[in-house]
Amino acid sequence: MHGHTSAISRSLRTYYAPGRAAALDAFHARFLGPGDLAFDIGAHVGDRTASFRRLGARAVAVEPQPRLARLLRLLFGRDPGVTRIAALVGAEPGEAVLRLNSANPTVATASDAFVAAAAGAPGWEGQVWDAALHLPVTTLDALAAAHGLPDFIKIDVEGYEATALAGLTRAPRALSFEFTTIQRAVAASCLERLHALGYRAFNACLGEAMAFVHAAPLDAAAMAAWIAALPHDANSGDVYASREPARLVR
Repeated sequence: MHGHTSAISRSLRTYYAPGRAAALDAFHARFLGPGDLAFDIGAHVGDRTASFRRLGARAVAVEPQPRLARLLRLLFGRDPGVTRIAALVGAEPGEAVLRLNSANPTVATASDAFVAAAAGAPGWEGQVWDAALHLPVTTLDALAAAHGLPDFIKIDVEGYEATALAGLTRAPRALSFEFTTIQRAVAASCLERLHALGYRAFNACLGEAMAFVHAAPLDAAAMAAWIAALPHDANSGDVYASREPARLVR
């Protein structure tokens, strides 16, 4: 119990650090405004959902980990502008297994390939997935059918990003997905899917930085090549796709 609590407390200190809210809001303002709708897929401790709400957008916060789902209820349970959903997001409705990492809840995953890729990888030493839960799976299309087509989707689901995008057939104005250097092929699959959905403009942020790496947007092939060439210690980042390229200019 104490280990779970201290890990979540560490996440709260990290993601609600002084100054971070202003940086998140300034960045997200290029994608969202009052009255818009955002999906926060892999909401974790809710810092992105909180940013969406400060910008006046409604939010659907999807977080399958029970302890984090309870935290989100405490943070947003009285906010009618936030819908909380405790489920995984995948290619089709059903059920899947979520692998939990008690010491580091930020890397819970439904991807066995992600766990395998992390094993022995530099920078991932000591990560142990020590519990598992069978949980319901919904899809991005099902969420859109229930809550409306979003204006922006953020996806951060530890190696399950391509699976989540496989359940999306109606492209929102913009979206983001996390990538890691231990699973570059997942990012390549995501980019292929987004290109098929009609996206032609992409940019990226590294780590937790809220700043684009590229001065102007890239196409899908160039973004895939950039990710393939990153050094391993770049570790992770987020790719942003938009149907309006001007939103992706640094």
